[in-house]
Amino acid sequence: MRSIGRLPEESQGKRFGAFLHGEGVESQVDQSRQGDWEVWVLDDESVERAQALFREFVEHPDDPRFTKAARAVAEKRRQDQQEQVGQRNRMIDARTIFYTPPVPIGILTIILIVISIAITLLADFGKNNQYVQPFSITQYAARGYVPFGEPGLPEIRHGEIWRLFTPMFLHFGFLHIFFNMLWLRDLGSMIEARKSTGMLLVLVLVIAGASNLAQYLVSGPAFGGMSGVVYGLLGYIWMQGIVDPASKLSLEPQTVIFMIAWFFLCLFDLVGNVANTVHAVGLGVGIAWGFVAARLSIALRRG
Repeated sequence: MRSIGRLPEESQGKRFGAFLHGEGVESQVDQSRQGDWEVWVLDDESVERAQALFREFVEHPDDPRFTKAARAVAEKRRQDQQEQVGQRNRMIDARTIFYTPPVPIGILTIILIVISIAITLLADFGKNNQYVQPFSITQYAARGYVPFGEPGLPEIRHGEIWRLFTPMFLHFGFLHIFFNMLWLRDLGSMIEARKSTGMLLVLVLVIAGASNLAQYLVSGPAFGGMSGVVYGLLGYIWMQGIVDPASKLSLEPQTVIFMIAWFFLCLFDLVGNVANTVHAVGLGVGIAWGFVAARLSIALRRG
């Protein structure tokens, strides 16, 4: 991604950006610190051609060639949006019936899904304590319905650091793991495809560690699931798409609305016993990380 120049007015930046799109050159127009509008070309192979077009535009910004092309692109986008709305209105948006993934599934995403399914089945959806305990944040037993264990996370203090992360692999019902794995498949694969597998690994570990520790401090050790990580990845992608469209990470508005609505349904105990602290901390970490990373990326591009 490279800058090819600046234009004094936003309208010029949008018009030239639309013209580039019509020419098959993907670009982004951002406001600079000086208040003008900087044109960025996303594909380095298109830079020379875009620079030549930019020079022509600067010399003759009102040339009908640019104006007509920009109008044609705007009309095409409007038509595409109307078609997409029509398709969404006709489509049954049910992941449990059929689903076309947005990107190919990533290798780390596959590994996380396989481990989650394997551990959940071994633990018999939380019924087999022999396999629940090794993956919980700390060993615990139950007095009646209240879990208890030695305070202070003694296993982690003695070197079992993995316990900060392994609760994410435990699931306590079929729907619990089914929907978590569907969301992990989409969000994790998107980050692997458009960032890197290493980036996804760091995100998963930090989000899982922070959200699991927070849940333990609030309610004790009897919890599990990938939903904290899922909400964290959602928050990260959401902020990246809003703040830095060049990241190529984005979510449909209805996806964000659905997940936030589900968050509050869980928060108000309308869907059963849910580890709400995991959701809240995961989402918060993801949003903060996505926002800061996006702002840093923009600042680095501007030099």
